[in-house]
Amino acid sequence: MKLPISSRLLACAKFIRPGERVADVGTDHGYLTIYLRRNQLASRVYAADIAPQPLQRARDNCRRFGVDEGVSFHLCDGVRGLPREFDTLVIAGLGADTMTGILSGGPWLKDGHYRLVLQCQSAQNRLRQYLSEQGWVITREEPVLDGKFIYTVLEAVPGAETLTPGQHFVTPALLRSGDPLAKDYLDFCRKVTENVVAGMGGETSEKAIYYRRAMEELQAMEVQP
Repeated sequence: MKLPISSRLLACAKFIRPGERVADVGTDHGYLTIYLRRNQLASRVYAADIAPQPLQRARDNCRRFGVDEGVSFHLCDGVRGLPREFDTLVIAGLGADTMTGILSGGPWLKDGHYRLVLQCQSAQNRLRQYLSEQGWVITREEPVLDGKFIYTVLEAVPGAETLTPGQHFVTPALLRSGDPLAKDYLDFCRKVTENVVAGMGGETSEKAIYYRRAMEELQAMEVQP
């Protein structure tokens, strides 16, 4: 039976180290959980969701695809109430504000035992800014084409890294990814910041200064071969 898994989730799966214990927060249909167990990439998956219906969907799908073993299901708000016996936390398909809320609910994630794999659906610059300001280092980031849109998947570990406004949009890790889509993503971010700056005219607000600086930095960036 073919698993209807998206390009975004497959890209997340590439970041999993064989044998890891994975927390799949916001599991929804459970497709990532199923893929990781079906392909023996994760030794165990903790599938979690805040709502009963998607969690039940994930449970039913796991049963349908024959991956009952090595999976546990948790009705919880982000990582609150989630067992801490995992190695990597995956959050995919959610917006930046929801993701940062989940991460803020687990300050213990920065104790050195955990790794993050994040695929943000919107306002990705705000997620990167949060990680930079809250003691996370983005060690790897790769673009992924899903439908007509380019998203990214990033890996973060505890550490100190200060990102500039332009790097909130395109990180050094993404520039050195070697993926041809990185240039397209950089071009997209340039256009976004240019449009915002043009719309603000001669404003001198903190937001206007931020976007102007981001635009100037993005214009000077180059993707590494």
